[in-house]
Amino acid sequence: MKTYETKMIPIHTPQGDFKVWTKRCGSNPTKRLLLLHGGPGMTHEYFQSFDTHFDDSDIEYIYYDQLGSHNSDNPANRSFWTIERFVDEVDQVRTALGLDKNNFFLLGHSWGGVLAMEYALAHQDHLKGLIISNMMADCVAYQEYADQVLGPRMDPQVLKRIKELEAAGAYDSEEYEALLMPHHYEKHVLRKPIDQWPQCVIDSLTHVNKDLYVYMQGPSEFGISGLLATWNRFEELKEISVPTLVIGAAHDTMDPSFMKKMADRLPKGAYLHCPEGSHMAMWDDPEVYHGGIRSFIESVG
Repeated sequence: MKTYETKMIPIHTPQGDFKVWTKRCGSNPTKRLLLLHGGPGMTHEYFQSFDTHFDDSDIEYIYYDQLGSHNSDNPANRSFWTIERFVDEVDQVRTALGLDKNNFFLLGHSWGGVLAMEYALAHQDHLKGLIISNMMADCVAYQEYADQVLGPRMDPQVLKRIKELEAAGAYDSEEYEALLMPHHYEKHVLRKPIDQWPQCVIDSLTHVNKDLYVYMQGPSEFGISGLLATWNRFEELKEISVPTLVIGAAHDTMDPSFMKKMADRLPKGAYLHCPEGSHMAMWDDPEVYHGGIRSFIESVG
């Protein structure tokens, strides 16, 4: 039977001390997987597919709400919202949980993938393995994929109206959400009608720190326009020497062919393709997604 332990971890910053929420699921001294959620400002909640698909696994997985997210403290100060500070936070969490090169697997999904790549570039000596899930290593290329591939797949009149609303800054309007939900989110974020989305995914969206999300990602998943808009670490991937799994999906907001190129660039890279998956492939291609992660961790040992 799995053991569970919830722990608030102190985070020290130049601006003061805060706490972040974690929950360990299982116990294994050699296979410990820390999950970095997306957003920024989303929550661990949408990762709860692991409770089903890792239930019979001996792999320990750890939920974690980053600073500014639901169960953790929220300093509500933009000086905290930098990649460098988030990297330092992850390393403090690692130390507090006793994670090291003998047991530490790091999985980052979406924005968490940005954070995981940055963490590996700064601290790969602490890692046993890395998993980059549904996040391109170049946000300019991510925007180009939205503009040149995903956008033109929409009904031209729908796309035209979406662009008009964006130009007017009407991101919070009911019309904007009503257009994006069936034409983008239900096709490329989670491939089910919204009324069939798992409650934990809805909870994560409900609990999002919108200020943090908009500041770093921008107001929509239909491309990127926040602080991360010009972020690019593709060239530096060759410096990450630990075993790394890159996960792409056929229907994702991220270009799966680019995800494959990332795996090829990594010295010990492997690629997992989810043919039925979108951005949340853990929900719409769960067997491939979780099975691939389990196989990767087992192969590293």
